[in-house]
Amino acid sequence: MSDSQKRNQLLSAGYITFENVLETEMVDELSRVTDGLLAEQSKEDAEYYRYQGSNITVNYQHPVFARLFALPRALAALAALGFDAPKFRSGYLLSKPPNAPPLYWHQDWVAWGDECSGWEVPAQVFLMYYLTDTNRENGCLRLLPGTHRKRIPFHDELPPAHEEKIYRASLDSTVFTTHPDEVDVPVKAGDLVIGDARLLHAAHANRTNQHRSLLTLWYFPDYESLPDSIKARTARKEPLKPPDWWEGDVGAAVEPLIPYYEGDAEPSVHNRVPGEHLGRVPGTTERPGRR
Repeated sequence: MSDSQKRNQLLSAGYITFENVLETEMVDELSRVTDGLLAEQSKEDAEYYRYQGSNITVNYQHPVFARLFALPRALAALAALGFDAPKFRSGYLLSKPPNAPPLYWHQDWVAWGDECSGWEVPAQVFLMYYLTDTNRENGCLRLLPGTHRKRIPFHDELPPAHEEKIYRASLDSTVFTTHPDEVDVPVKAGDLVIGDARLLHAAHANRTNQHRSLLTLWYFPDYESLPDSIKARTARKEPLKPPDWWEGDVGAAVEPLIPYYEGDAEPSVHNRVPGEHLGRVPGTTERPGRR
C-alpha cells in the first residue's frame, strides 16, 4: 500500500494498521514494566474501570515509555500518513484480566463544539500497541469504519464516553450491543493501530485465562494547524520536569514532541457529545447525504 493509500485509509475509514512496529525485545520489556504497574492497581480502581480492565496513566515512570513515545518506527508511520510534526498528548495502560467484560462503544474526542471536529484531517489520533496477539476471544478492538466523519443513528443511542453513566452500565445496555456494520481488528503483538479520536470503537470481552494488555498513546498529528482554543486546553505552558534518567538520547527524542502554547485564547469547552460538526462538509452548513 502506498503512502497516499494509507492516508486515504485513515481519512476515509478512520483507522489503519501497521505491522511489526515494535520489536520483540521492546514488547517483552513493555510487558514486564506494565505487569508491574498492574500489580500496584487497587481493587477499587480495577472494579471502577472493569470495562477497560485498567486505566493507568503512563508517562515517565520508566525509560521504556519515553522510548515508546518517540519510537522512530511509529513516527515514520505518522509521516507516511502525512504527519511529520506530531505532538504527544498522553498515554494509558488498558489491560483486560482473564474473563473480563467487553469495552463499551464510545468515541474519545473531547472538543465537539469546535469547528475542527468537522475537518477531514483528524485533530487527534490514538496509537494502540497490543502486547499480545489479539482476537475475538481475548478482547480485540472492534470499530465502526467511517463514523469519525459520518453520523449514524447509533451515535444518538450512546451516552457521553467515559462518564459515570457508561461506567455503571449493565451488560445488556446498548453500549455493548453488536452492530451490523462493526469490524474486528485483530493484530499481532508489536503491531500498531492508528485511529481517529472521533471514531466509534469498542472491544470484545476477554474470554481467556490470560490478561490482554495494550498501551494507547494520544497524539496531535498536525498540532500547528489546530485552533488556539484546542492548544490552550491541551498544551503545556511550563517546561517539562524530567525524571533523573532524562539525560541523553531519550530526553532529546521526546522533547520535540511536547506541545506548548503561550497564547491567551480561551480553552475549548470539554464536550464529548458529537454535535453539528459531525458529518458536515467543510466550509458549508451541509452534511453528506442531507439536503
